[in-house]
Parts: sequence; structure tokens; C-alpha cells
Amino acid sequence: MKKQKTFILDTSVLLYDCHSIHTLSGHKVIIPIVVLDELDRFKDKQSLIGENARYINRYLDGLRSKGNIDKGVEIENGQTIRVELNCYDDKIPDGLEIDYGDNKILGVAKYIQENEDKDVIVITKDINFRVKCDALGIAAEDYYRDRIVKDTSEIFTGQVLLNDFDPAIIDEFYSDGFVDADEFDYEFLPNQFVVLQTNSSRQSCICRYDHKKDRLVKVEEFLNRTIDVSARNKEQKFALDLLTRDDVPLVTLSGLAGSGKTFLTLMAGLSGLNDKKYERIVITRSIQPVGKEIGFLPGDINDKMDPWLAPIVDNFRQAFNDLSYFEMMRKKGQFEVAPLSYIRGRTFANTFFIVDEAQNLTVHELKTIVTRIGEGSKIILLGDLEQIDTPYIDTLSNGLTVFIEKMKSSNLSGHITLQKGERSELATAISKMIWKVK
Repeated sequence: MKKQKTFILDTSVLLYDCHSIHTLSGHKVIIPIVVLDELDRFKDKQSLIGENARYINRYLDGLRSKGNIDKGVEIENGQTIRVELNCYDDKIPDGLEIDYGDNKILGVAKYIQENEDKDVIVITKDINFRVKCDALGIAAEDYYRDRIVKDTSEIFTGQVLLNDFDPAIIDEFYSDGFVDADEFDYEFLPNQFVVLQTNSSRQSCICRYDHKKDRLVKVEEFLNRTIDVSARNKEQKFALDLLTRDDVPLVTLSGLAGSGKTFLTLMAGLSGLNDKKYERIVITRSIQPVGKEIGFLPGDINDKMDPWLAPIVDNFRQAFNDLSYFEMMRKKGQFEVAPLSYIRGRTFANTFFIVDEAQNLTVHELKTIVTRIGEGSKIILLGDLEQIDTPYIDTLSNGLTVFIEKMKSSNLSGHITLQKGERSELATAISKMIWKVK
């Protein structure tokens, strides 16, 4: 039988994932009263954070019928939940502000450590808070349940290199246009791309696993009568294949800045629009402040979103040398900006839907977006996993990483990591240099 542990949940964890309160089966969970005060400040927000705050408030209110919540209430998974009413300000070290929420939680943790369980563990998404705990000799952990891989090297890239096979297989592939998957000692994933290369590197070919026919098939070139775009490397070729196929409604693209994620996606969307596959292109993205919050910017919602549309505008200018085509699309309703706050409750049918900067969204935020996608639509999640601008999430826990890993076995999804920058030699060199420093 496993030893029962005592966990103290920080506000940041509950706001990040309201279901975190249910994940510690068989253990004691303590929520300091100051956490409830902090949740109360978020309950009116019309966002996922507000929704999470309201959920926790309702859930704890429901527990009152089962017993004294200040004494501890046991729930169905053998877990005990307790609201600690005392703050134990006398346990807060000199030099720390007594009225600061995190410091009050520290006081509770110190009291529990000295009087109830010396191995008490604080769970928080706040890095600085974890440092404080460590300095006081209190165990502190990040919230790991949202992490689906242990290391960045484990993140699915969407392709695999195979070189241990009969070289005659490549000749067979070029002659027949395919090769049966059972020719290889490898378990392929749906829509996974494969590079076949002989040990001598004299022969090679690129292909895609067709799960329906259980074979490796040729990756077709992107051709469109109205959109002039071509792949500059094999990963871009793989990306265009996914972006233009009707049988893959969810595509995830990751890669460093300048690798072509947004440009290729926009061109594929325009191609689908011109071919009458879709009625409109809709784009949303994580809104990180650029000097002023969106609510304080002048104009209507389109005007407010203009600062965050700069990358999209730049790609239109690159493709068509001016913005006349872009403005025409906006006037005809063929291009729409959908801020995250306005998405809840909507349904997007016959839409080419782009989520830019998806690495800055939580799993729950991305789930909210993806579940809005209706029939005849395609959704593309774009992001650079090394550019996280949102507190409490990182390369391993952000929504894009989780979606890449969770959906890699689904025939409805496809992924490719773009590995080469194409913006400029300087941009690529700096991106790689900064990544190495990190």
C-alpha cells in the first residue's frame, strides 16, 4: 500500500487546470484559505481562468454537504480535501511580506511540515514560489500531470529515417509508386513521413505511410493554378502534403522562426479557398501584450487585433507584393480574425482555421478551440516550441506539444517539425544560437 502524502495546492495550479484537485488519489490535499481569496478575484473573468476559478468554487461548495471541509472531506478516489482556515503568519520568515498570498501559503506549509507531515509537498506552477519553498526546506514540485513527454528529444517530429533495409526496395518504390509497410521492421504511425536512405546514402526517397492501405506512398508535389508556392526542403514538402489533403482535418506544424510555418499554411488556405473547398480563412492566436492590452487599444475588434496580425500581413505582402488581395478578402468576409475570447460557443464549418502561436496556449485552451471546428473544416496549429511567452507553461506542457503527442496515433491528424529556417541565413543562425544557449 502506498504511503499517503500531504499536498498543498497553489492558486496557479487550480487556475491552470481546475481538474488538478482530483488528480491526487489516495492522498491529502490542503487548500489554504488565501487561495480561495485569490480565486475569488478571478471568478468574474470571461476566460478559461475565470471558468476554472468558478469550477473550484462550486466544487468546494458541493463538498460542504459531505462534512466539515475545514476538517477534511474524503471523496470517491480515497483522496481527502481540506481547506486550511489558519494562516500561521508567525511561520512566515522575517523579510517576507505577511500580507502577500504566496508567503501566507508558505506559512501554512511550514506549520503542516512541523506539526502534521514533515514530507508535505507544495504543488505550484510558479517558479519563484518553488525557489522560496526550497530555501525554507519545504518540498515543492511543478504540476507534472500536463506533461506527456519527459524531454524535448522525445517530442514527435512527424518523420523517421530508415536505412537498414534491402536497397532494392527503393527501386521497387520508384517503379510502383509505393512499397508495402511489412517490408520494414518498424511500426509506422498514420500520416507519418518516412525517409528511405541506403547505408551508402547513394539512394534515397521520401514517402508517407498510408494507414488504410498499409503501405508507404509517394509524397505528391503541391500544384495549384492560382497559388505559386513551392517547397524549399523536404519538411516543407511534407507540410504542404498535410495542409492540402482533405482526409487530415487536424494539422500541427512546429519549427523555429522563419521555417515557413505561417507562409505555407496561408498559401494552402488560399489554395483551398480558390478551389471552393472552404468558404473562409479564420485565424486566432494567443494575445500577448505588445505595449498595451487589447482592451485599451482604439477602434473595433479588427483594429484592436491589427498589432497581432503583423506576421500574417507580412506573409501576404511577401506572396503578392502588396496588400490589395488581403484587404479584398477581409471586405468579402473570406478572412476573419477570431480572438480567443470570442470563440467560445461558436461553430466553424467549411473553414480553414489557423491557430498561430499555439505554443502559448494551454491544453484546455486548445481543446476549447478545436472542439469548435465543424464539418468541412480544417484546423492548423502552428508554433515554435522554444518560444514560450506565457507563465506557467513550458516546452513540455504547452497545448501544442500535448496535441502533437496525443494525436500522433490518429488518422485524423498529421504533424511535421520544420527543421530548417528559410527566412534568411542570419535569422536561422540566431535562432539556433539562442536555442543552444537556452
